Amino acid sequence: MRTAKVTRNTLETQISVSLNLDGTGVSSLATGVPFLDHMLDQIARHGLIDLDIQAKGDLHIDAHHTVEDTGITLGQAFAQALGDKRGIRRYGHAYVPLDEALSRVVIDLSGRPGLEYHVDYTRARIGDFDVDLFLEFFRGFINHAGVTLHIDNLRGINAHHQAETIFKAFGRALRMAVEADLRMGDVLPSTKGSL
Repeated sequence: MRTAKVTRNTLETQISVSLNLDGTGVSSLATGVPFLDHMLDQIARHGLIDLDIQAKGDLHIDAHHTVEDTGITLGQAFAQALGDKRGIRRYGHAYVPLDEALSRVVIDLSGRPGLEYHVDYTRARIGDFDVDLFLEFFRGFINHAGVTLHIDNLRGINAHHQAETIFKAFGRALRMAVEADLRMGDVLPSTKGSL
């Protein structure tokens, strides 16, 4: 089983992440930021990743530290659970629509952090949630998971739909990338011999 548990404590946040890359999409999420929990549930369900995230942060200031540090801790757990990456597909991609919105996410489990994030939200807030924080979440994730990630919202009018298509596509792209490639066997999918 490709599992991990990571705890990250700072003066701003205390976060615990447990995940199983070979799960069924079960989640237990309590970050104190309801819309973030809703998006994390998309990763679990569409990525078939069992995910338990418990976070306490300085929400009396704002949600910035909690959202960013959740991305960091999730990235650390993801890297730990993935292990040596032998026999995986390495690359994953997904297009996901939701009504008028459509997003594309492409991922490479390259060992190198890189982010191309092209999302023009139609409004700055979804309820109480500041959409700028999603960029911080994904930056935290890629820097600590060591992945290259391209996120493009191709169209959308409703900001909630835009965000949801991104997170659903992210989950599906992760699922594809971590899957065992039966033709690859125990080979590392890299001409360099390392990822």
